[in-house]
Amino acid sequence: MPWLVKFALSVAGLYVFVALLFTVMQGAIVFPRSLVGPSPSLPQESRQLSLTRPDGSVLQGSLIPGQDPTKPLILAFGGNAWNADAVALFVHSIAPEYPVAAFHFRGYAPSTGRPSANALKADALALHDHLAPDAPNGMIAVGFSIGSGVAAYLSSERPIDGAVLVTPFDSLVAVGKQTMPWLPIRLLFRHEMNTLEALKTSPAPVALILASRDEVIPPARAEALIDGLQARDRAIAAISRLQAGHNDIYSHPEFPGELRNALSAVSD
Repeated sequence: MPWLVKFALSVAGLYVFVALLFTVMQGAIVFPRSLVGPSPSLPQESRQLSLTRPDGSVLQGSLIPGQDPTKPLILAFGGNAWNADAVALFVHSIAPEYPVAAFHFRGYAPSTGRPSANALKADALALHDHLAPDAPNGMIAVGFSIGSGVAAYLSSERPIDGAVLVTPFDSLVAVGKQTMPWLPIRLLFRHEMNTLEALKTSPAPVALILASRDEVIPPARAEALIDGLQARDRAIAAISRLQAGHNDIYSHPEFPGELRNALSAVSD
């Protein structure tokens, strides 16, 4: 019997250690700043942007002008390991008629500060207000992966023209509970973004692009987002499901067309 007690205590101790390790390391897991690549060369007409936040953090970004002066400004939010300049250039390459702005998340060089879900959501509102003078034709929020949660939150707090969410989720807590069901995620997790609740209160048109083979955001979480919105009779302007994974969706041959369709769906 003593060996059984020792075994049980060892298992319990290991579980507590893993839970504590997740608690300590979750910031690095959710915001893996070391994985972000360097900025690409942007078009010559691009403009550098900067915004200082009340806590002293400085957010740096870029704006690439569009070819059509009547189009709304796209404010793009990338994934948690995506360089913001690369995000802006990627969106511009697909929809060059739209002006595109993207900022490096706080704590992601050259932006300063410390990233957190609450800070990123607050920054999104400040960025919207900062860019409003450059958006006489309105603004569309485009969010990729974790950036979809930021874009959804912005759409619930500011009068934007629409939101396009790529590889979205219903909530990060739900993602964590599904991928790590053996941990008390709801108790430990400090970086919740609840896309479903944000969109329930958002009047902006929303379009969704899903990866059916997503290995990072379980497809069930994107479907739960759709089910939750439909249960509230919340209109969805467009839904696209591509047979792709979380990262290779961007090289899917149909992605450019689906993104352009989504932009048209929310802006028309």
